[in-house]
Amino acid sequence: MTGAGGAARTAPERTSRFASFAERVDRRTPAGRDRAVDGLRALALLAVPLGHWLLGGLELGDDGALRNASPLSAFGFFAPVSWVLQLLGIFFLVGGYASVRSYHRRTGTTTAWLRGRVARLGRPVLGVAAVWAVLIPALSLLGVPGTTLRTGSTLVVQPLWFVGVYTVVTALTPYCVRASRALGCWAAAPLLLSVAAVDLLRYGPWADGVPSWLGLLTILPGWLFGYQLGVSWGEGRIDRARARVLLFGGAALFAVLLLFFGYPASMVGVPGEARTNSHPPSLLVLALAAAQSGAAILLRERIGRWLARPGLWAPVVVVNLSAMTILCWHQTAMLAAAVPGSYAGELAGLTTAPDTIGWVPARIAWLPLFAVLLVLIGRYARVFEAPWRTGTRAAAALRALAGLLAAGFAVFALGPG
Repeated sequence: MTGAGGAARTAPERTSRFASFAERVDRRTPAGRDRAVDGLRALALLAVPLGHWLLGGLELGDDGALRNASPLSAFGFFAPVSWVLQLLGIFFLVGGYASVRSYHRRTGTTTAWLRGRVARLGRPVLGVAAVWAVLIPALSLLGVPGTTLRTGSTLVVQPLWFVGVYTVVTALTPYCVRASRALGCWAAAPLLLSVAAVDLLRYGPWADGVPSWLGLLTILPGWLFGYQLGVSWGEGRIDRARARVLLFGGAALFAVLLLFFGYPASMVGVPGEARTNSHPPSLLVLALAAAQSGAAILLRERIGRWLARPGLWAPVVVVNLSAMTILCWHQTAMLAAAVPGSYAGELAGLTTAPDTIGWVPARIAWLPLFAVLLVLIGRYARVFEAPWRTGTRAAAALRALAGLLAAGFAVFALGPG
């Protein structure tokens, strides 16, 4: 007979299985592994889906199609949530730190090292794009509205820009190393100043005469800033005293820009707003990245002590091993719930407009389902993170087909509506 007693017996069993798994992971971890850096990366990784799931909504129209809708349009007070969930500064910081350590350990040429790192980033992107290239016509044949498919493709592409930018800054690692050795912790300062100069031109007294494309000039220095800090950290050029300068200096600059220079409070774009902080990055993004980086460096030892516990360390390992899967597929997980849900009509927090306060707790209630769907999708999608077979005609043909499908998806997703 099963029931309460049977359920009671399963909980200790599950706890024991997890404890056993965590102990195995802990034993297999090299003694020199920097657990704090992995922990920070896992934190930044998980903030991406959480941010997109909380700060991006979907609205079911009268035509039965889903369209993007942002809760930030209705809830200005929700903007500070984006300060916590916008952890790309930390992601680039630990990316620079890990890259420079890997760069110094390389046994081959710099070109070979870069090729390996770029391949690890590119395979999952190619995979998700190729799968969606097949899904779009299949879903269309099943009757899914074209507007819903275009909304979905936009959401899938949304986080992939990051991979392109990260690939470029990774390719600049050798130059970041040289800059760090020449300027130390100040190597990131010219990047901050260049973004400040562009912001002055596009938001200052001459804004009316400045072309709109000028903002694109902040994309590289804006995201390279955190990466350069990470490289300098990995080179041992940022100690605790300098980390405090980053923390308090970044926080002070953030407050000044927000209170006196009219920067939008939200770190993500808000529909209808003339200015945005992240696309392209504004000086406010760099101020937040500086503060976050300083805090991360100061907390490194404490985080390392926490993650010495197997029960905390094992989830960090799992998240890091699934990094690109999380980045590439988390929007698909949300759509896997929302698209079928749209046929049931308006479901609070899933297909209803995010324009009432009740939407917030309703959306939070959907987050566990999104997470479960991401885990299920990830079980199969992780194959795209593994090295692809080479050396055979069949493997070459599969790569060519994946590339062709991905190109087709890109044309659909980025083309005119």
